[in-house]
Amino acid sequence: MSRILVENGRTSGVVLEDGEEISASTVVSAVDPRRTFFGLVGEENLDPEFAAGIRRFRLRGSSGKVNLALDGLPEFACRPGAGAHLKGDITIAPSFQYLETAYQDAKEGRWSRKPFLDIVIPSLTDPTLAPPGKHVMSCFVQYAPYALAEGPETWPSQREAFGDAVIRVLEEYCPGISSLILHRHILTPWDLEKEYGLTEGNIFHGELGLDQLGFMRPVPGWARWKSPIHGLWMCASGTHPGGGVMGASGGLAAREILAAGAVS
Repeated sequence: MSRILVENGRTSGVVLEDGEEISASTVVSAVDPRRTFFGLVGEENLDPEFAAGIRRFRLRGSSGKVNLALDGLPEFACRPGAGAHLKGDITIAPSFQYLETAYQDAKEGRWSRKPFLDIVIPSLTDPTLAPPGKHVMSCFVQYAPYALAEGPETWPSQREAFGDAVIRVLEEYCPGISSLILHRHILTPWDLEKEYGLTEGNIFHGELGLDQLGFMRPVPGWARWKSPIHGLWMCASGTHPGGGVMGASGGLAAREILAAGAVS
């Protein structure tokens, strides 16, 4: 989709990338508020006060992903061997000072040299994700600020170094894991924006700060999934209650839309 059609404050449908127009009295957006209103609706169709609120809505992506294809199951030095401990969520965050140092890098416009890692090995739960004897590992990485000191457009030139930093930390806790890596897939905030449409690489469609939650998400007065454009609704993580693998924003939006009689 390239544009949401608006006539006299009301949506009348959408325009697809190939130019095809689809008429609709109700449009539900699952992209972030900034992309919805500035990218698809157009600021010219917005009340200035509402537009200012969307402009103030902070995104500032701060995380990346490193996905690994492994030749075997990794072993952690603190608990060698396979077992149930590998099937859950594995976090590398050894101290508050460690996390503070990682965050200090981000505050200065750098990716963390020794990042916080949140790791899962999904092939242990679903063996179809990898050939027999092989495994996949997914690492959620913080911090990786979208706005690097040299500019976000420099992320492609720093992508591999960022991945190397993650592997170095893994090697400290999983000695020998480097020799198991068959392939790695690195996603920086820049990649998340360019490949998946996540503005500034924010996986929650907006920071989950206290001033951007509840009735203030995304803009005070417009926190119940409805928008100032009649017939246009929002349903994704940029709305209450925010992101996470729960689907609450979409479920609550659907209830509200049905209650309003917007669809039948």
